[in-house]
Amino acid sequence: MTMLEDYLEKNADRIDKMIHRYFADVHGDLFRASAHLLLAGGKRLRPAVVILSADAVRKGSSDDLLPAALALELTHNFTLIHDDIMDGDVARRGVPTVHMVWDEPTAILAGDVLYAKAFEFICLSDAGDSAKIRATKMLARTCAEICEGQSMDMAFEKRADVSELDYLEMVSKKTGVLYGASAAIGGILAGATPVQADALYQFGLNSGVAFQIQDDLIDLLASTAKSGKDRASDIREGKQTLIAIKAREKGLDLAPYRKDLSGEEIEDLIARLEAAGIIDEIRAIAVEKAVVAKKALTILPDSEEKRLLTEIADYFIDRGN
Repeated sequence: MTMLEDYLEKNADRIDKMIHRYFADVHGDLFRASAHLLLAGGKRLRPAVVILSADAVRKGSSDDLLPAALALELTHNFTLIHDDIMDGDVARRGVPTVHMVWDEPTAILAGDVLYAKAFEFICLSDAGDSAKIRATKMLARTCAEICEGQSMDMAFEKRADVSELDYLEMVSKKTGVLYGASAAIGGILAGATPVQADALYQFGLNSGVAFQIQDDLIDLLASTAKSGKDRASDIREGKQTLIAIKAREKGLDLAPYRKDLSGEEIEDLIARLEAAGIIDEIRAIAVEKAVVAKKALTILPDSEEKRLLTEIADYFIDRGN
């Protein structure tokens, strides 16, 4: 196990303990539904970015900011519940999705509960009022951008002309901004200067885009057992990921794959994409975004936390390989 993996495991354990303290013994279907995915586990990557960014700005500050780290995990889970409804996904983190266990109205409200709780937990952080106002404003703006990104993602399904630039703008909003906010909010609450906070935001934004590109590859390449999600769901649903965009550019028709796919059909599709050089091209774009993310951190003083942040950017593009 690497130092980063060890750190992430210990951090996830710390966040899990908070989740169990606040969400394990809730009563009523609505609150059980809101806790369902939270209690199913996860790597808690966004809280890790909050905590590392805070300690990279001011060593030892993160213990006071654990509620903010949890706030970013709640925000992430609110988006997952709503995404699963919109995408019709039946599994997440190896468990049935919230709307499958309960129903869609309950799942929508469960996501809304987590959204509201996120702002409550930001305010529970031990930081100055001015910093908490800046952090809250950033989280609010981020949530609006995530909704815009999800709306773009759905609109893309009805278009046949989505470009690489369109895709990158969409994933910047859908995934990148939440990592950007995680890094910047950790820094802001720890006393970062505006320049430091912006650098942390750029780090999170670009590493988040790299994360999503890799996630799109994992959706296709990883088994359901490994990813915890329906395999090749993006292809079946006709999502305009970089895989679909690059395939179209190279004259590779994915329309025959918009159905329930056997394992053999998925392997055939992967072989065709690899032969066309598409998988390698997409990996190269993810690597480029990770490089940009790491460069943004050069403004911060050297520290163990800064080094771990740079390793997170690499980890995001190595997952599932």
